[in-house]
Amino acid sequence: MHIPHIAIEPLGIRHGGEELIAFTLHAAGGVQMRVLNLGGIVWSWTVPDADGVLGDIVLGYDDPAAYLSDPFYLGAIVGRYANRIGHSRFTLDGTEHHVTANRAPHHLHGGHEGLHRVVWQVEPIETASAQGLRMRHRSPHGTEGFPGTLDIVTTYWLHADASWTVEFHAESDRATPVNLTQHSYFNLGAAVDVFEHELHVAGDTYLPVDDQLIPNAPLRDVSGTVLDLRTPRLLKDVARHEALGSGGLDHSFAVRGWTATPTPVLRDAAWLRDVRSGRQLHVQTSEPAIHCYAGYFLQDVAARGGGRVGSYGAFCLEAQHFANSPNRADLPSTIVAPGRPLRAVTRFAPSTFEPAPSPR
Repeated sequence: MHIPHIAIEPLGIRHGGEELIAFTLHAAGGVQMRVLNLGGIVWSWTVPDADGVLGDIVLGYDDPAAYLSDPFYLGAIVGRYANRIGHSRFTLDGTEHHVTANRAPHHLHGGHEGLHRVVWQVEPIETASAQGLRMRHRSPHGTEGFPGTLDIVTTYWLHADASWTVEFHAESDRATPVNLTQHSYFNLGAAVDVFEHELHVAGDTYLPVDDQLIPNAPLRDVSGTVLDLRTPRLLKDVARHEALGSGGLDHSFAVRGWTATPTPVLRDAAWLRDVRSGRQLHVQTSEPAIHCYAGYFLQDVAARGGGRVGSYGAFCLEAQHFANSPNRADLPSTIVAPGRPLRAVTRFAPSTFEPAPSPR
């Protein structure tokens, strides 16, 4: 089967003096992924359902210019620090650092001009079994208050079997906290919400948070809680459960069996499946946590195809470190320093199953 080469499309839009470009990666069976050099944003990812019909499974805008003011981090690489840093400060080697309080009083996802707003330098790459993009960015010392000049290489691979691998590598000239993640929102069935999706998480513990989503206790056993997702559960029974507070499911789970290793080791993290379309997504990662976010804060998003998406309209599976780790000695370290780089890999593998018959 012939698979087209990577397509490169200038979009006629400029940001920070750089032209925005869309790259289209191809896999077998007509699978395609479109990626922007802005933020490494996954603009679309079309995969087949149980009947072989291709459909887009990521939330996105029709107009790529809309990403320049997007408040939801749709499809983007986020950092330097994904998730939250409590009260926008941390102490490192005896020095207190203050970072941007873009979710005052806390820091979220790298600040106002985090990696989601960066125009990355992109190199298309191809092998016999995959097409990819190697994206580079240098984040200067002091960016959004973080110490150290950080050099980041993010590599996307779309494999022939339609699976997608995200590789992060980052080096700094001085000690600094780094937590990177890919922030795509998934809806596997193109429905108005994800309540008919099943979620299965390979995690025995989760990180409790307060009403501002700042961790406020040690890792806790999921047993006997609504967050026991070791057996698949429909999101309609979990996502907005009263025990989770007003924002619903927006929690990090410890990936079972994780230990720090010099080279990344993939472990099962989560499975998301849509019981109507027969699409499912298996996530494996070398990261210590999988953050499951049911999209509560989505507010009337003008999504692709002219539709509008609201709360619980799409679901994030964010492989990462834990929130507020720079202030928590009990959580895995996020410090990158000379001779101590960050290396992480996450794999998203779509597949299909036979959906249950629709009730008559």
